[in-house]
Amino acid sequence: MLNAIHRSVPVAKERGAVIAAVLVLGALLDGCSKAPPVVAPPPEVRVAAVVQRDVPIHSEWIGTTQGNIDAQIRARVQGYLLSRDYTEGGVVKEGDVLFVIDARPYEAALAQARGELGRAEALLTKADQDVARYRPLAAEGAVSRQELDNAVQASRAGNANVASARATVQQAELDLAWTKVQAPITGIAGIAKAQVGDLIESNTLLTTMSQLDPVKVQFPLSEPEYLGLATRLATVGQGTEVPKDTLELVLADGSTYPHRGSFTFANREVDVKTGAILVQGIFPNPGNLLRPGLYARVRAVTETRKGALLVPQRAVRELQGGHQVAVVGADDTVDLRSVEVGERVDSLWVINRGLQPGERVVVEGLQKIRQGAKVTIKAAEAGAAGSDPGATAPGSHG
Repeated sequence: MLNAIHRSVPVAKERGAVIAAVLVLGALLDGCSKAPPVVAPPPEVRVAAVVQRDVPIHSEWIGTTQGNIDAQIRARVQGYLLSRDYTEGGVVKEGDVLFVIDARPYEAALAQARGELGRAEALLTKADQDVARYRPLAAEGAVSRQELDNAVQASRAGNANVASARATVQQAELDLAWTKVQAPITGIAGIAKAQVGDLIESNTLLTTMSQLDPVKVQFPLSEPEYLGLATRLATVGQGTEVPKDTLELVLADGSTYPHRGSFTFANREVDVKTGAILVQGIFPNPGNLLRPGLYARVRAVTETRKGALLVPQRAVRELQGGHQVAVVGADDTVDLRSVEVGERVDSLWVINRGLQPGERVVVEGLQKIRQGAKVTIKAAEAGAAGSDPGATAPGSHG
């Protein structure tokens, strides 16, 4: 029994030493796990300064092109179409023959009308001779007054018949001339609507023509836009006169037409259905590039925004219908601020409310920042100062 006790004592001491070592090691490991955390550096961002300057604001509308004169070429007499004497789509000059209609019936009608005119003139000559002969005889009592009156009435009827016959001849001459359908203007002639051999009725559409230099563009303005434009023109002392070369034309391929245009007139009334008034501009078209029926965007400066605040568009975030920018203060602290935006001007955005000139806004690194966070500023951009202000507002109309 005593021997067993003596043998258990060294074992207990060894176990105690192991436990103590484990506790010391655990304490050391616990101390290492509570070392100070590593602090991440502030995120790097790029900023641009809010600039202030006068900015011309453009508006834009969708318009359609028309010829300066668009003419429908219609037949004025009936007959068979004998020939088409122009090149479809080509340029024709005023007076050139476009179509020829069979003229033989009208030549015959003219000959008959001239015969009737000759007969009426002969009868008038006879009546005038009778009046000249009866007048002195009636004064001497050699013929009755009744005979003289009959001769005078025959002369008057003869004059009326001659006038009517001359009118018939004139109409026959017109009908004959109209068998040759001539171009009323110089311009581009379209595709023929009638073919050789067709029986043409009076008023049949044969083709169309357009005078294309200059070319007209019609586009609608809303009532507020029209009133604003009229007020602006009156303010600059123009009255109803419109400054020249104020319109730009953007074609369907996105290119800008090289020639600038001018307002010519506004329609007399506002369309009660659309609330818009039709306005017309005119553009030079020396190469006949523009053709009737093209859709194009018409741009014009409608106002000059004085002292506008501008920031790059990429500095503005849209959040649930609102807009927000990140402003970096003097201590490099971020302030997420709601703003009221205005027109877009090239790559810039007009800020109506929420910023002050000279403040710095974040343009790169927006996804890395939060309210009140410190940031590190990269090399600053020139911001809005170096950009061209001549661009279209986002609310442009078409």
